[in-house]
Amino acid sequence: MVHGRVSRLSVHDVRFPTSLGGHGSDAMHTDPDYSAAYVVLETDAEDGLKGYGITFTLGRGTEVVVCAVNALAPHVLNKDLGDIVGDFRGFYRQLTSDGQLRWIGPEKGVVHLATAAVLNAVWDLWAKQEGKPLWKLLVDMDPRTLVSCIDFRYITDVLTEEEACEILRQSQVGKKEREEQMLAHGYPAYTTSCAWLGYPDATLKQLCSEALKDGWTRFKVKVGADLQDDIRRCRLVRNMIGPEKTLMMDANQRWDVPEAVEWMTKLAEFKPLWIEEPTSPDDILGHAAISKALAPLGIGVATGEQCHNRVIFKQLLQAKALKFLQIDSCRLGSVNENLSVLLMAKKFEIPVCPHAGGVGLCELVQHLIIFDFISVSASLQDRMCEYVDHLHEHFKYPVLIREAAYMPPKDAGYSTEMKEDSVNRHRYPDGEVWKKLLSAQGN
Repeated sequence: MVHGRVSRLSVHDVRFPTSLGGHGSDAMHTDPDYSAAYVVLETDAEDGLKGYGITFTLGRGTEVVVCAVNALAPHVLNKDLGDIVGDFRGFYRQLTSDGQLRWIGPEKGVVHLATAAVLNAVWDLWAKQEGKPLWKLLVDMDPRTLVSCIDFRYITDVLTEEEACEILRQSQVGKKEREEQMLAHGYPAYTTSCAWLGYPDATLKQLCSEALKDGWTRFKVKVGADLQDDIRRCRLVRNMIGPEKTLMMDANQRWDVPEAVEWMTKLAEFKPLWIEEPTSPDDILGHAAISKALAPLGIGVATGEQCHNRVIFKQLLQAKALKFLQIDSCRLGSVNENLSVLLMAKKFEIPVCPHAGGVGLCELVQHLIIFDFISVSASLQDRMCEYVDHLHEHFKYPVLIREAAYMPPKDAGYSTEMKEDSVNRHRYPDGEVWKKLLSAQGN
């Protein structure tokens, strides 16, 4: 029984100085400090459980997300958790339809990131009260209850509530076996940790070599800043991993549409499975044009980590603009909105290969993709989940990778909870780590 009145919401600006080592660097984001607006929900329930929610950021600007979370807090405080999850669609819509805050969205940008952080905390608390990891909470829900968590506004021309229920009902066949398969073997992953754009060749070679020894077979390389350098680095990576292993490329929105086609035509010799975010994430028709032009070269287009909402995903699917769909656990409005995208992807038979990495994104999105396999897609064809080997040591329930696969979490909740000491030390600007760094910069 879900219970407890939300008595307190606190939010912290937590930042890790990853820019110092070039970690996370790409053609557009050259100096990211992996960060998070970190929400903690407390209730008056006697169990003492708390809900933890995250939205991922890149350093400066996290304070703006923190402001947005505080602006949303009145919608959550003094609400009964049972009432929230009993009408989750209504609660989602209440957060995203605040008559004044909606103006600085709607359902996009900072206000939507803040919505995700709050809702991620609610899902974490719900799963903890049920004593289940989030993926299992979702898997065990009957189709009607699951669908009642989704706001179908703006997508009924592509997916109705009844169609969503039918997809879930059809996927009941073999569900138990797929759950056993996940528990035994995990969900296939690929690594992005070897080839950040800011890494020197020696680091790239060393990390590729280590990854190969650890059994990785799928690698992603960042491209887009300099064509000749891309050719050189892609050749280096392809030579190291060999012709049989899978290579993906990621331009992080660097190019115009014609430039993307021209650049990828020159990188086609390295046989990439996909080019990720070749242009502006909002340019649906641009993605469609790139997709059409690159299809004869055997290169698919992947995008989604910076898609604002389910509406953009709907149009990308309608326009045949992508071959691989990448959900993000913090960019969309939490689990609720991601469920709608997973179901649309199933209807269009487009494989979902989630974006992960950052702070906690691997921890969160593993739940969604494991659920997707068991209860929605029922397929591993052309599917894999991104993995980045950074900052997991700061989480109470870090991801477990075995033989290049995500092993399903066993602990109750959404795996969002960070270690208290890590939060305190990395809180910006008064945590010990930042006090030292800012003091050194001041000198």
